[in-house]
Amino acid sequence: MRSRRPSHRPRVADVVALVRERQASLPPAQRQVAELLLADPELVLHANVGDLAQRAAVSPPTIVRFCRALGFAGLRDFKLQLAQSLANGTGYLHRAVTSGDRMDAVVHKVLYGAATALTNLERHIAPEVIEQAVARIAKAKRVDCYAVGSTSSFIAADAQARFFRLGLASNAYFDAHFQLISAASLSRGDVALAISYVGRMPYLIEAIEVAREQGATIIAITQPDTLLARRADIVLSVVVPADPSMRVGTEAYLAQMAYLEILMVGVGLRRGPSALLALKRVHKVLKERGIDSESHPALQWAWSKAERSPS
Repeated sequence: MRSRRPSHRPRVADVVALVRERQASLPPAQRQVAELLLADPELVLHANVGDLAQRAAVSPPTIVRFCRALGFAGLRDFKLQLAQSLANGTGYLHRAVTSGDRMDAVVHKVLYGAATALTNLERHIAPEVIEQAVARIAKAKRVDCYAVGSTSSFIAADAQARFFRLGLASNAYFDAHFQLISAASLSRGDVALAISYVGRMPYLIEAIEVAREQGATIIAITQPDTLLARRADIVLSVVVPADPSMRVGTEAYLAQMAYLEILMVGVGLRRGPSALLALKRVHKVLKERGIDSESHPALQWAWSKAERSPS
């Protein structure tokens, strides 16, 4: 009786984690397949070879070579283990963490995932687009920042604070009513910076359309091909893997923060000595007079009063 041929399929607790670990060592075309898998494991699980090849912009044989490079017999074998690893439920908590991981492994996987997301983001950033955004903001008479949702609103508030320190007239609005008022008062030479990872909130879209009618430049920090992206003059695309537990996950947040840091540094360099002088002045005032400074008179008074108190 012929014996059954033993399976060479590796026993992998988490296929997504395996792909993430091997991604950097794969050939360029196979790395594109890895990016697709990391961005949307469920899509890979249910798509056929042709669909996957089209979405990853590679040939169908590349899909098979990708699976074999990871130690699987082919796409069917790969998808079988992918389904098993996703079924354990931790995929809804974090793409790479498994139920049996120790805390040191959790720390490594979370930080490695964040670092990898930022490294991958760099490949999607077009320096010429960043240059356009920096040039428009640096010479703007006014930069108004719009956002929807807790994460984007925090980014917009931070953007306003950063541009303000560079000497730019800047505001941040999160309320639909105030966004419309702001947009209606913008003019040619002004900039509306719209921040929304989801990129399809109706009242945000309405505000930027009004801003466009006034002649303002619309700069969007959002995912590619969103309604917001299609309405903007300049798009800073946030390309990160989908988060399994949050609509706007940590990696999307970090990507938006990275864009903001790049814009601030670029605008500061473009505006030159005046911006650097403004930053230096703000730093000096906050250090000497800021309420968060240990040398602030109000805090000295409060501490002295506390020391005199019998309690």
